[in-house]
Amino acid sequence: MENNKKLGHLLAIFTIMIWSTTFVSTKILLRTFTPMEILFYRFTLGLLFLFLMYPKKLKLKDRKEEIYFIFAGLTGVSLYYLLENMALTYSNASNIGVLVSIAPFFTGMLSWIILKEKLNKNFFYGFIIAMTGIILISIKDMSGVKVYPIGDILAIIAALIWAFYSLLSRKISTFGYNMIASTRRMFFYGLIFMILMLPFFDFTFDLTLFNSKVLIFNILFLGLCACALCFVTWNISIKILGTVKTSAYIYITPVITIIASFIIINEPITPVMIIGTILVLSGLFLSEKK
Repeated sequence: MENNKKLGHLLAIFTIMIWSTTFVSTKILLRTFTPMEILFYRFTLGLLFLFLMYPKKLKLKDRKEEIYFIFAGLTGVSLYYLLENMALTYSNASNIGVLVSIAPFFTGMLSWIILKEKLNKNFFYGFIIAMTGIILISIKDMSGVKVYPIGDILAIIAALIWAFYSLLSRKISTFGYNMIASTRRMFFYGLIFMILMLPFFDFTFDLTLFNSKVLIFNILFLGLCACALCFVTWNISIKILGTVKTSAYIYITPVITIIASFIIINEPITPVMIIGTILVLSGLFLSEKK
């Protein structure tokens, strides 16, 4: 049992380390592709890779379970990543990385409302501190105040969507199915919703645009590693540790993202962003303190 918990923590850390750098990869791809194009290519690659990893068909014990897979695909694949990619077209990678880290707050609130789980007072104190930090990060520096930038609002909505996905994936983990097969089924429905949305977004299927090693590397990284592999490791962590403990690892996302953005694409780090990041992380950690 103890070994299982260690595995759950290690998988969660590994997943967040990878996911925290995806904002940078997406930002690089956005120079050539639209948000929907990136989304479609990466999850198509992810789905194909999952089929290669586990080609066996998933047979449901109860057809009513299908609804959970459908909505998990809609929230965790289609809506969350579409909003995240759109947010990156309006804001910088480090900013979005911090903002989506408030997902555990929304997860906790939904668990309280839907699952009737109790929340201690530190949860609410932490939320106030973190929101203060988010406002500071949105400002970025004292020379240009933007209270409600579009990218930041989209990132916060994405965090709320991810909270719904977390509860759905928690429920799916209780069904007892192979985790690769379960993740593959979520990806399948996520892609179905994406295809339905394609006519409403700027989308052109043109593989010739992958004309550099940088673009090929980043889409392979997003599709095979960040999507196929990391969704499986994350869902295994949720199965072992539960939604709240696993979601806590999202707290380290902004730190890794800001460092990666600074090193890889030279995004500046301002003093206000540093203060805001400290407040966000302090608030998130306080919310989990008993």
